[in-house]
Amino acid sequence: MVSTMVSNNISVDCVIFGFDFERLNVLLVDRTLLDADGRVIFTDRTLTGNHVFVDETLDAAAHRIPADLTGLDNIYLEQFRTFGSPDRIRRPNDQLWLRSCGRDPERRVVTVGYVALLARRDIRLIWKGRNVKWYPVDEVGDLAFDHNQILAEALKYIRNKLINEPSVGFELLPPKFTLTQLQTVYEVILGVRLDKRNFRKKTARMSYLIPLDEKQTGVAHKPAQLYSFDKELYETSRKDFNSFFI
Repeated sequence: MVSTMVSNNISVDCVIFGFDFERLNVLLVDRTLLDADGRVIFTDRTLTGNHVFVDETLDAAAHRIPADLTGLDNIYLEQFRTFGSPDRIRRPNDQLWLRSCGRDPERRVVTVGYVALLARRDIRLIWKGRNVKWYPVDEVGDLAFDHNQILAEALKYIRNKLINEPSVGFELLPPKFTLTQLQTVYEVILGVRLDKRNFRKKTARMSYLIPLDEKQTGVAHKPAQLYSFDKELYETSRKDFNSFFI
């Protein structure tokens, strides 16, 4: 039987990114503290996270968090950094919140950061007692604890991964996509404008980018050709990858 006891000093925070063909979004959870009369003391937001069960591995805890919120259990998830500053839970609102949860606000909590990537469309979020919602990464505002720092480090991590390991970009796309959608992934995450002609020349050399005998449907403009990503071909041809920034 799996224990439900948690390790109060170890947590996992997941930075769950989703792409909607226009913007990069992050999944955030509302945090509202009420007084005894039901009046709001404060309200803010957090990344998705939880403490680790005593008999649970870090990876298992990290997979549990997005699975509970999305119902998906086969997603890109990778550990990127540990955060253990003594001051990471010392802000007044955080101390109040911890006390309301029956936790000692003076006890140090180390959290392990994971990044998850999802194609946002067709994902139905699951109610878990607190509102959970997608927010554009440039509109998140002030987050609880040290979650702004965790988010910033996660963004740096996926930007570096995208430049050096292009397979990461495909995790944010549906199984069938257009070259314009692929280019938009790069531009949105990296915050740059890429030359369309040069981008198409680069993608033409990707043996793992498979053109399909299909086109978009239900679009107002001329339907574009669809492509798919062959992960096996990618693994055998990674040495031939050329960065879009060379």
